[in-house]
Amino acid sequence: MSTLSEQMLLQKTASIHNKILGQLSGRIIGQHDVIEQLLIALLAGGHVLLVGVPGLAKTLIVKTLADTLSLQFGRIQFTPDLMPTDITGTDILDTSNAGGARDFRFVKGPVFCNLLLADEVNRTPPKTQAALLQSMQEQSVTAGGRTYELPRPFLVFATQNPIEQAGTYPLPEAQLDRFMFQVSVNYPSRDEEFAIVRQTTAGPEAPVSRLVSPTEILELQRLVPTVPCADHVIAAAVDVVRHTRPKESAIPEIRDNIAFGAGPRAAQMLIMAAKARTLLSGRFAVDIEDVRTLAHSVLRHRLVLSFEAEARGYSSDRLIDSVLTAILS
Repeated sequence: MSTLSEQMLLQKTASIHNKILGQLSGRIIGQHDVIEQLLIALLAGGHVLLVGVPGLAKTLIVKTLADTLSLQFGRIQFTPDLMPTDITGTDILDTSNAGGARDFRFVKGPVFCNLLLADEVNRTPPKTQAALLQSMQEQSVTAGGRTYELPRPFLVFATQNPIEQAGTYPLPEAQLDRFMFQVSVNYPSRDEEFAIVRQTTAGPEAPVSRLVSPTEILELQRLVPTVPCADHVIAAAVDVVRHTRPKESAIPEIRDNIAFGAGPRAAQMLIMAAKARTLLSGRFAVDIEDVRTLAHSVLRHRLVLSFEAEARGYSSDRLIDSVLTAILS
C-alpha cells in the first residue's frame, strides 16, 4: 500500500463499502454481520457456506449483493437427482452446421457466472458435490478433454439447512476446507422481524443501483494481498490455528474435545480475510482485532469434534472461544 494510487483506491473502497451497505439496507433488514462477512469473502476471493434455517433471506442477500456489484448471478437448487453435468454443462451433438456436418458443441452449465448460489448443497450426492467443488478450486470446467475457464471473478455462496438432515449428504471435511467462511445466519430480533413483515407486505421490493463493475472488483481483489500485516499478527493467526489441534494445543479443553483441528489453509484464509476487512474499513494495516473477529467464521467448519464433546453438548464456537481467550487475551 505504498503508492498514491493504492491509497486513493483504499479510500474509494471504504466509500464503496458504505454505499453497498446503504443499498442493501433498502432490501435487507438486519443480518449486518452476515452481509459484512460476505463482502469480506468476496473481496478476498473466498467461497462461503451459509448455514441457517429457511426463510432468513439467504438467497435475497446473495442476489441483492450480485445486483449491487454488477455480477452475473446464477442459482442451482441441489437435489438428490442432480447430475454433475447439470452444474458444469455438457457436450451435445450439433447438426446445425453447413452441409449437415455433425460436431460436438459444449453447452455451458449454470456454474458459468460470477456469483453462484448453491442452494442446499448437502442435498446432492458426493459425485455432484465434487463437480462443484472442483470448479471452486480450479476456476475452470473440463469436458470432452477440453478446459473452459469460468468468468472472473467467480465465487460460490452455498447454503445448508442445519435442522433437516434426512436424505442429505454432508460435505466431507476436505471439501468443507475449500470454503473460506462458514457463516451462521440467525433469526432476526423482534424489531427486525416486525420491520421485515411490514416492508415485504407493503409492495414491490426497493430497487438497487449498480455501484461497481466486475473489473473493479478484480482490481480490489488484487489489492488485498498488498495490505500490510505485521509478523506478530501473522504469528497470532498461526498460533490460534495450531492450538485447535489436540496434539499441539496446550489448552486442556481442546485436547479433550477436538478429534482433528484446522490445517494450514485456515491460517492463510484468516490472514487474507483480515486484509480484506482492513481494506473495507479504510485502514492501512491489519491488527489483532481483525483476526479475533473473523476466527469463528474461518475455523468453525474446520474443527472435527470428538464423540464425547458432541455428547457433552460442546460446539465449535465454544471451543474457538477458548482458543481466542488463551491465545489473544
